[in-house]
Amino acid sequence: MQKRFIIIDGSSLMYRAFYALPLLTTANGEYTNAVYGFATMVTKLIDDLKPDLLVIAFDKGKKTFRNEMFAEYKGTRKPTPTELSVQIPLIHDLAGAFGIKLVEKAGFEADDIIGTLASKAAATGHESIIVTGDRDALQLVGPNLTVMLTKKGISELESFDDAAIMEKYGLSPNALIDLKGLMGDSSDNIPGVPGVGEKTGLKLLLEYGSLENVLDHIDDVAGKKLKERLTENKELAILSKKLATIIRDMDIPFDEDEYKITPDVAKLKKFCLRYEFKSVAAKIEKLFPEVDGLGFGTVVENLLPTFEKIDDPENLVIIASEVESTKKMIFYPILIGKMPKIELRGMVLCLEAGMVYVDAALRNWNLIMDLLANPNVVKITHDFKPLYHTGQVIDGMIFDTMLAAYLLEPADTKYEISTLMEKYLNEFSQPEQCDAIEHGVWAGSCIRDLYIPLQDGLEKAQLMDLYQKIEAPLLRVLAEMEHNGVCVNRNHLEMMSAEIAVQIDELLKEIHALAGLEFNVNSPKQLGEVLFERLQLPAVKKTKTGYSTNAEVLEELLPQHPIVAKVLEYRTWTKLKSTYLDGLVVLIDPETNRIHTSFNQMVTATGRLSSSDPNLQNIPVRTEAGKKIRELFEPGVGYQYLMSADYSQIELRVLAHMSEDKNFVEAFTHNQDIHTRTASEVFGIPMDEMTPEIRNKAKAVNFGIVYGISDYGLSRDLHISRKEAALYIESYFDKCSGVKHFIDRVVEEAHTNGYVTTLFGRRRNLPDINSSNYNHRTLAERMAMNTPIQGTAADIIKKAMIEAYRELKQKNLKSRILLQVHDELVLEVIEEEIEIVSSILKNTMQNTVKLIVPLTIDIKVGVNWARAK
Repeated sequence: MQKRFIIIDGSSLMYRAFYALPLLTTANGEYTNAVYGFATMVTKLIDDLKPDLLVIAFDKGKKTFRNEMFAEYKGTRKPTPTELSVQIPLIHDLAGAFGIKLVEKAGFEADDIIGTLASKAAATGHESIIVTGDRDALQLVGPNLTVMLTKKGISELESFDDAAIMEKYGLSPNALIDLKGLMGDSSDNIPGVPGVGEKTGLKLLLEYGSLENVLDHIDDVAGKKLKERLTENKELAILSKKLATIIRDMDIPFDEDEYKITPDVAKLKKFCLRYEFKSVAAKIEKLFPEVDGLGFGTVVENLLPTFEKIDDPENLVIIASEVESTKKMIFYPILIGKMPKIELRGMVLCLEAGMVYVDAALRNWNLIMDLLANPNVVKITHDFKPLYHTGQVIDGMIFDTMLAAYLLEPADTKYEISTLMEKYLNEFSQPEQCDAIEHGVWAGSCIRDLYIPLQDGLEKAQLMDLYQKIEAPLLRVLAEMEHNGVCVNRNHLEMMSAEIAVQIDELLKEIHALAGLEFNVNSPKQLGEVLFERLQLPAVKKTKTGYSTNAEVLEELLPQHPIVAKVLEYRTWTKLKSTYLDGLVVLIDPETNRIHTSFNQMVTATGRLSSSDPNLQNIPVRTEAGKKIRELFEPGVGYQYLMSADYSQIELRVLAHMSEDKNFVEAFTHNQDIHTRTASEVFGIPMDEMTPEIRNKAKAVNFGIVYGISDYGLSRDLHISRKEAALYIESYFDKCSGVKHFIDRVVEEAHTNGYVTTLFGRRRNLPDINSSNYNHRTLAERMAMNTPIQGTAADIIKKAMIEAYRELKQKNLKSRILLQVHDELVLEVIEEEIEIVSSILKNTMQNTVKLIVPLTIDIKVGVNWARAK
């Protein structure tokens, strides 16, 4: 029976894998995409082609005998990227672990080794198959010898024999060398005949048969220019053919015993575990089932315990406990049902020696509760906050894989278990259709595997301190705030909704009267026709669908016609009615009259919290409409007041600390109005002569700088020319040079590091910071400017929340935190605790971190949220 011999072009496939796959790394930051792709290809080849013999050929060194013939051979190739060169030894190690012979020889290329071994094997009756990404190998095709070329990266192969080459090129395999002699090869810097491409080369060879024959019949070739080129470059063409010819008779023997696949199980296991190739490991198990000891993990399904089914599990927690006698880790996953009625159903996974199985005997619920309450036991889960909602006592360290993944990549939008498995373990793992318990088995094993790489990732990025001191403790605080909810006056809400409906109706009549006809104000098309065609207002911006009537456009048109102000007012009230009045009423708990918003900890890239269902952070602060909405929020039964504790200009104070700008520092240190001080410096006007208009200009610049504002953006905000806005910014940076130097330094460091950090180490990666695309790069630079300021402010508020929460608990007070809205905390208080709660808030919020300028808060108390502002 004919034996199958596969020759892998190691150099070609290594490069293919590197450029075809994203730049994968291990949890420790080691580059592995080329190794992973190479390993995947090798296992796929062994599985699909079932070779009897296999060898990998590699280039050795950059100089070969071809460079002696032509010094510029391959001279245009760029140096090997460092990210790839560090993986080359790993690929050699992988080949050794597989027990696959790796052949390289100084002075020759991998192509020559391939040509020699494939030809010798084919000549002795073996079925030789060359696997490569290099079309040069097609010249080797012949009896018993085929070439398989990679296509679509490394995932697919296209097979070529004599017939396939004839069908594609109309030439024999050997004639492809002649074609290369004529057309050259830019990738190898083989010159060929200038001006002769593939189409012309094929035409010449189809007519004359070989390069030599073409050169012997130049006079018969059609076309004056082509004749001249062939005449002038005869020697270059012959040299190019020699350079393109693969050697087939190197001094390398073909010995069957050398090329048998002899996997070293221990090395393979160690390699796959070391570089986190779980999917490769699973394939290896299938390839070599007769080999014992791989032990990469299985799920024993018939041991699943019988529990009441939970149709839609909200969460899974794994409690990791070390068994003292064996020093092995036992993991206890708990499925948590949907809120608000939470039922716990326990099950146990015991993980040891890479095996995953369910121990049906361990069903003691008290044991689970003891572990939750044990401060010496680490609790590991994916999305921990719902567990706090159960009311169970939870103590000790928790590790939330979702929260950890967020801190590592805060700009990502998805943190599902399957997404993280692919990202951090190169494993494409998806839960199959199964019930909650079986889903728990899958999720439990995934979370276990994610724990170490995510923990290592936090430590490497120096994020563990932020995780342990701020983000993880905050989970408990947010869970309790969500559980508390905030009371809404339903009767007041319904009355207000009716009043605003009348107000909206009156506004609609006024708009129709000003327009001179009735139309649908909610239709951008109809509104555009009224404003820009009927009333002849200047069309500020057009889109593909017609006139733009967005808020920006309407703000610009305000001075042009009174209808514009009415339309803006109409939009404000209709949005508030639909979002906060009609939207709130359906969210009120009928028994407690409370609304339970959700605080989202893993949404914003800067670290700020957001809220949803409802979003209480979008209620306008300084408008009459916003005040009306806040009037609806009141203290609940047993409480008399709401208390608001609001940081005063925290982001500008953070900017003062980080920039050490003398004007900012002096203003905040001496309790001066920062906008008046800035206006005085920038515009040269004494502070006691400052007008509100000029102060507002300075205020726009102050806050604009924090968000990386441009002269264009400032010109829109202040309704001035771009030239004037640019002068404001230039003067601002001249007077506030510390701010300018800080921004320049932050952006420069971002270009160098690829990320920015807050004072507490929170990191935001900026992949586009060095992009050649101007828009992408400048957006990343603006993120670099504002993230350290916004992120540090967010960290300070979170830290203050945790400390205030602990103080309230330690003093056994009834008053409690209900909401966090940007820079503000809202609490529900009883009258006799107002003084002590105010003292706690001032102490924790103002002293949670020491800046070079003071942090200050404004505390107000009222019978509703509006009165407390």
